[in-house]
Amino acid sequence: MTFHYLLLSPQPTMTTLNNTSSQPVIFLLTGIPGLGASQIWISLPICLLYVIALSGNSMILFVVIREQSLHEPMYYFLSMLSATDLGLTICTLSTTLGVFWFNKREINLDSCISQMFFLHSLTFMESGVLLAMAFDRFVAICAPLHYATILTSTKIVQIGVALVVREIAIMTPVVLLLKRLSFCQSNVLSHSYCYHVNVIKLACNDNRINSIMGLFAIFLTTGIDCPCILISYVMIIRSVLNIASPEERHKAFNTCVSHISAVAIFYIPLVSLSLVHRYGRKAPPFVHTMMANIFLLIPPVLNPIIYSVKTKQIRRAIIKHFIRIGNQI
Repeated sequence: MTFHYLLLSPQPTMTTLNNTSSQPVIFLLTGIPGLGASQIWISLPICLLYVIALSGNSMILFVVIREQSLHEPMYYFLSMLSATDLGLTICTLSTTLGVFWFNKREINLDSCISQMFFLHSLTFMESGVLLAMAFDRFVAICAPLHYATILTSTKIVQIGVALVVREIAIMTPVVLLLKRLSFCQSNVLSHSYCYHVNVIKLACNDNRINSIMGLFAIFLTTGIDCPCILISYVMIIRSVLNIASPEERHKAFNTCVSHISAVAIFYIPLVSLSLVHRYGRKAPPFVHTMMANIFLLIPPVLNPIIYSVKTKQIRRAIIKHFIRIGNQI
């Protein structure tokens, strides 16, 4: 998730809470440091973003499942993206709103590990789905005559299963290795959810194995997916430039706009959060918290909006659904 795992070093020896002892390890989540009573007002736009993310991605899933005309590879991959964004939103919803609204900051180690597993797995899953969508656009533009034979329903299911298996296989050892760590009494996390690099920084014993495993997980997921997406678009651009007609070029590029936007709003916050963790040590604490919330909420909020606006078939299906509801009322 971030690019600074190898920079983590064991924390100074302090009174520790061993995971094997009878005393449970408790972490304290953080809202927006230093804002005090104003935090409840700042939580209102965050809550609104959660509502938009939940409703928008649920709508995309609903119309893709319901409308027969959308039963095509491109929209199947879009439904995977919406399902992933929905999962990301749900897995942090309870702790984030609990911290902002009820000042419920405590979370035990097992709950923290569970949230971390789903959070990072779904993040890596989104990266994999974006790669699959890039492959879909590559085949559609560079080999249109073979599109239906290459991206069959069976092949799409296999891609989805492979992505799920990849994330589970990668994240399981990463989170299980947390059980070997002992944590200092001051277990205050920087975010309103459990983030792997944030948790292992609080360990009082050697955390280098955890750091290496975290870096290894990044390399096997986003570290592979991002370059492959770039290569796909280099090949797409080369193919489109060979098209003689300007109208056909415009049409070909237009089919990629939504996906390029989805890639940008996923990777830009991801890299920004990494840079803040790596170089922003002197930045105010609330900067880290806000960047963490932007990283989690911007893709789930903007993806359904972008695809609804830029994809005519999705827009028509949504309008058709609301007209149907209006007629029933």
